[in-house]
Amino acid sequence: MRRDDPWSRGRLVSLARATAVLIAPLVACQKPQPGASAIRESSERGKQPIVAYGCGSCHVIPGVGQATGLVGPPLTHFAKRAYIAGEVPNNPDFLTQWIAVPQSIEPGTAMPNLGVSYGKARDIATYLYTLK
Repeated sequence: MRRDDPWSRGRLVSLARATAVLIAPLVACQKPQPGASAIRESSERGKQPIVAYGCGSCHVIPGVGQATGLVGPPLTHFAKRAYIAGEVPNNPDFLTQWIAVPQSIEPGTAMPNLGVSYGKARDIATYLYTLK
C-alpha cells in the first residue's frame, strides 16, 4: 500500500475506525470507574479549561456562561451522542484523545489542536458527560 494513494488512505482510515469500534468496549471494561465524588470534582474542574482554552468561542456548552459560539456544533446532550466527530464511538478515551489531539481522530478537521493536556482533556470530557 502506498501512503500517497488516496484509495489506500481510505482503506487505512476505514480499518482504523473498525478497529476503534471493536477495541473501545474492551478498553472500557478494563478501567476501574471513579466514584461519584471524584466524577463531580473532575467535572467541575472541567469547566475551568473549557473557559481557559476558549472552547465556548466555537461551541455552545450548557452550564458554561461564556460558551455561546456557533462555529462548531452545540454540545448540548453530549452524553447521549453515539459518535465523536462522526468518526469514533463516544467514550471517555476517544473523547479525551479528541480534545487533546483532534487531528489524530479526524485528519483535516476544523477542530484546532489547542495544546490541551490529557489531564485537562479528561476533566473537560468528564464535564461533557454530565450533559445529558
